[in-house]
Amino acid sequence: MAEGFACNYTVFEQGTDARFVEQAYRKAFEAGKEAGFYPAIVVANEYVADWLKEMDHENYGRDSIIASCKEDGKSILDKRLAGYMEDFGIRLLDDWIGRETDGDPISNFTGYCPFCGGMLEEDVLLLEVLVHNPWEMIGYFPMGGWNDCPGPEEMIAICKYWYEKYKAVPAVFTHDVMEFYAPEGLNGVDPIEAAKEHYAFCTDRVYQGTRTGKLSELAAGLEGSQVWYFWWD
Repeated sequence: MAEGFACNYTVFEQGTDARFVEQAYRKAFEAGKEAGFYPAIVVANEYVADWLKEMDHENYGRDSIIASCKEDGKSILDKRLAGYMEDFGIRLLDDWIGRETDGDPISNFTGYCPFCGGMLEEDVLLLEVLVHNPWEMIGYFPMGGWNDCPGPEEMIAICKYWYEKYKAVPAVFTHDVMEFYAPEGLNGVDPIEAAKEHYAFCTDRVYQGTRTGKLSELAAGLEGSQVWYFWWD
């Protein structure tokens, strides 16, 4: 599987302490600034095999997906937000946002080791993806396009927008989880504004990822977070 991505890689076998993966990621992230790559953590399971099969298909064009990236990440999020507010009947913004001041900051990746007690339940790959820009990794991991998860063409534009705005990069990929590494946090952006964008990207980040179901709880947690977690149920 790892060789199918045509880049340097490290395999962390099932049963390994999950902390070693994150330590290796952060070291690779710094090394990649000089070496010209961005690291990605991928769970090596049947979904990775499906990705490779999709990328081997004659109709799949990694280069065309990367080239399709437009400067419309913000407008995509704005449109998604407006659609969800209509679908969920959100009329009273103050009630939807809430007044929560406590939220859970996220400092560590969990997407590749959920409920694992600190040990890997499956083999995990750390890939050194040879791309010039972090959003181009979406061409290598064409997740999305099901349920409410943005499709690859939307995903790549959003990732570009978020990198330029927050310096956040895609970091962890599973079949239903995506995590970003945001070493500069919100980069001076208002937490409520950022939380609205996270909600537009993945509504369950609020509805299943907070105790209160309020945007303000997510915003409070984002203020101290270096990891952004998204799960599409």
